[in-house]
Amino acid sequence: FGRVSSILWLHSERETVSVSGVMDVSMRPSTSRGSSKKRLKRFLLRYYPPGIILEYEYKGTRRTKPIDLLDLNKHTDVEVLIDVIVRQEPLISEKRKPILRNLLAKLSSKLETRSTGKYSLDKVLQAHILPLTNCAFNKSGDRFITGSYDRTCKVWDTKTGSEILKLDAHKNVVYAIAFNNPFGDKIATGSFDKLCKIWDAHTGELLHTLQGHQKEIVCVSFDSQGNILATGSTDNTAMLWDTETGEQLFVLEAHDAEIVSLHFNVEGNLLVTGSFDNTAVIWDVKTGQSMHILEGHAGEISSTQFNFAGDLVVSGSIDSTVKLWDVASGKCVNTLEGHEDEILDVCFNSTGSLIASASADGSCRIFNTMTGQQKHCLQGHDGEVSKISFNPQGTLLISASSDKTVRVWEVETGKCLNVLKGHTDEIFSCAFNYDGSTIITGSKDNTCRIWRREDDTTTSSS
Repeated sequence: FGRVSSILWLHSERETVSVSGVMDVSMRPSTSRGSSKKRLKRFLLRYYPPGIILEYEYKGTRRTKPIDLLDLNKHTDVEVLIDVIVRQEPLISEKRKPILRNLLAKLSSKLETRSTGKYSLDKVLQAHILPLTNCAFNKSGDRFITGSYDRTCKVWDTKTGSEILKLDAHKNVVYAIAFNNPFGDKIATGSFDKLCKIWDAHTGELLHTLQGHQKEIVCVSFDSQGNILATGSTDNTAMLWDTETGEQLFVLEAHDAEIVSLHFNVEGNLLVTGSFDNTAVIWDVKTGQSMHILEGHAGEISSTQFNFAGDLVVSGSIDSTVKLWDVASGKCVNTLEGHEDEILDVCFNSTGSLIASASADGSCRIFNTMTGQQKHCLQGHDGEVSKISFNPQGTLLISASSDKTVRVWEVETGKCLNVLKGHTDEIFSCAFNYDGSTIITGSKDNTCRIWRREDDTTTSSS
């Protein structure tokens, strides 16, 4: 099954949260080997990216510890993998091998499930009286939010398409929106009125108004624990905020132009910001200090993201290139070329093995992260592509374009499987829900559309 280190990452004492949508396998308490104070309570199965989360009790408190299986596939020798896990993880005893075997079988089954990419229109929501700016799912996918030039953010029921809440307190465009996934009980809205607001996602109550930026807020992001919110602004700064108290923690100052992208790593201890000053910066969240300035692009940065492991950052630029950076050293380890115009969006798949890029040249490209080799050039749009997103399984990629369509691509072959038509203006936002069964698209035509996957899942052949 390849190198153990590439398949099995045992993070000691990492405080993570079991995500929504995981399969819960309860078990009787047991005392872990090597530590009589730690008692394994249950296993949680995480499908995307594949992994097993151990929930245990230590000094009277519940904690979690993930076993990441990012390279698990149908060719993995499961019995060898089980032996490795039991040998390296003190919380798991020999008698838990049958449970592990069952969990890995379920994970492998999910990984072998493929989709034909057929999605059909389910609902058209006349979401706002002015164009939308963004849309985003909560982790479970039962709700999503939309921001708009009409100065509001709305919360929607994915199944019924009904409006649940209207968050109305900003005095200008609501440009940046986010759920505090995986919890989904808070929403952040960033506005051109220079304010960010934190709301109760269930009641719509305004919890905090975060004041400090001198110009428009254009990007917001919660850390994985939901404790810290980052905001980025055209005033050239990013800020970190305590989500419980609304207190400003740090002002992040290193850029000479507006910040247009920010992203936390999974651990939540690092933040990357991308700016129109042609650089990205990696920040230490605990101290607010810059760790590395990522210099090398010859044009403005449009998009940045950490991979799941947190050891790499990808950046896209209007210089038509994508760069891959080593987080530990801050050095560029690869430059991915091929596009003929500005890069407007970049992203990793859930395991970090692939990178996708979207460009004003009308194409998308998929690269192998490790080798930097181009896997596919996806052509078919008649206008610039401003947004791309992998499905959680990593088998599909969607792209949103100014040609008023979203295309669904098969990652393995590079084929276009479906074209989602119906919007009457540019589409700038698209997203999958947690299991990939639903897509939402947001357009300048003031509408949001919900697309449902047809009953098309099959198991791949070996």
